[in-house]
Amino acid sequence: MSFKIAFFDTKPYDKISFMTVNQNYGYELVFFEARLTRQTASLAKGFSAVCVFVNDILSSEVIEELHSYGVKLIVLRCAGYNNVDFKTAYNKINVVRVPAYSPCAVAEHAMAMLLCLNRKLHRAYNRTREGNFSLNGLLGYDLKGKTAGIIGTGKIAKCFISILMGFGINILAYDLFPDITYAEENNIVYTSLEDLLRKSDIVSLHCPLSKDNIHMIDAKAIALMKKNSVIINTGRGKLIDTKALIDALVNGRILGACLDVYEEESNYFFEDKSDEPITDGLLARLIGLPNVLLTSHQAFFTKDALDNIAETSLANIKEFITGRPLTNEICYKCTKGVCNKQRRERCF
Repeated sequence: MSFKIAFFDTKPYDKISFMTVNQNYGYELVFFEARLTRQTASLAKGFSAVCVFVNDILSSEVIEELHSYGVKLIVLRCAGYNNVDFKTAYNKINVVRVPAYSPCAVAEHAMAMLLCLNRKLHRAYNRTREGNFSLNGLLGYDLKGKTAGIIGTGKIAKCFISILMGFGINILAYDLFPDITYAEENNIVYTSLEDLLRKSDIVSLHCPLSKDNIHMIDAKAIALMKKNSVIINTGRGKLIDTKALIDALVNGRILGACLDVYEEESNYFFEDKSDEPITDGLLARLIGLPNVLLTSHQAFFTKDALDNIAETSLANIKEFITGRPLTNEICYKCTKGVCNKQRRERCF
């Protein structure tokens, strides 16, 4: 009996990467452009699993409906899982993810954004195409000797730290679960969040989103930051209070922002909206600010990452079908930090 998988919120590149890797597995893959929501959940009838992305909505109602259709597995083709109601899914549908598709892809994108914003490369590129070779307004600063504060020290953060250290940048770190051995081996100092914000010239967010850290960078946190500091977010949009960030950028409270995510991105990111007005006032203001570099959640977007996402996702499914332990499972207990299924210091 074939194993049928419904893919939601798919783009042409998703289909190419999964169909290519699936030659080694032989599953029945069906691709839907629509996102998984309460209105589209009925598309999952007759499927054993659904494969979803960051903007699909796996609310309690959606999960109950999937369960009623006999869906046994939710496959997240991403690392983040804040869009899943794990309490409802627990003991009904297994949930697996791709914890590390290409940490270097995201880290390299973060560095590219920092370099671009600092040296005003995006503005210089547009100027020279119009025959304007003036340097006025393009002044940057040396990165060597500066201090970067890294919030969250998982795989992506560690790749980013390696890149930063290559530029001669000093590292401060904050994590609820500090990797002391890693810090000692790499001369990295763990400190409090407040101390990190006060001392860092660059603040970069690399932590997963939870109900406890929504808007962890708010007006109060920004007030602690250096006036000439830059913030980078390639994690999750809701880690930053966008209104507070815009106020700080407009008033010169901080120097700039490199953002690959936005807290209300699901209405815009991954879609072509060039023929429509941007009705989201905060997003429109971000795009219009000269000290903001905004990309459309593309940090992960390399061929290597897409191949890894497809391979890990389909391998997760094979583990489920064959009854082996699910290496990349996330459950309700995982999100509470009390799951003993996985033999690691922490299971999320």
